[in-house]
Amino acid sequence: MKQKILLLEDDRALGETLEELLREDGYDVDWVIDGAEAADKTFEQKYDLYIFDINVPEIDGFDLLESLRNAKDDTPTIFISALVDLKTIAKGFELGADDYIKKPFFPEELLIRVNAKLSKASSVIKCGDVEFDPASGTLKRDGHIVPLGEVQLSLLNHFLNNIGQVIDKTVLMDCLEHPSSTALRVAINKLKEKTGLEFKNIRGVGYVLEAC
Repeated sequence: MKQKILLLEDDRALGETLEELLREDGYDVDWVIDGAEAADKTFEQKYDLYIFDINVPEIDGFDLLESLRNAKDDTPTIFISALVDLKTIAKGFELGADDYIKKPFFPEELLIRVNAKLSKASSVIKCGDVEFDPASGTLKRDGHIVPLGEVQLSLLNHFLNNIGQVIDKTVLMDCLEHPSSTALRVAINKLKEKTGLEFKNIRGVGYVLEAC
């Protein structure tokens, strides 16, 4: 699945150039020209990265990011702006930006930074409204951290790394302290309650987490 980027840029020539460049590199891009439309887009769907200009119509980039962060939206964000004084740059980072690129810049420079940012995030596994970071063992549902026990964590690792594939029940039982078919069924039902994910029982074989 392509990673999604929301691009907020009111300079139509630059916006068109950046949209084309990002699409050619394999990203799914929504390009908007004002902050109000960008805000609407963030409510409609989940993005992997925001790229915001600051001086744009309706809602400026600073106010938009502040509203998103207050709403617990921690999507990585890059500011692109002709405002290059240190006070403005500092404010961008204080509001929760991950990077700040001064205009004018080579479009390829932005692409390098986007690739660097999203390659670091690519280890996070997403399935519906669930995000799981195998490195830290952190599970988020609708942006909120969901605590998992050791057994649930081990089971989830198996399922999210094998989406759409049937996992033999003997493999899953190895995650349990006291393995049995009943204990496995109970553990998977509890995992379903916490994550909202659908695990299908393939009778006599095992379980599968179907495509998200």
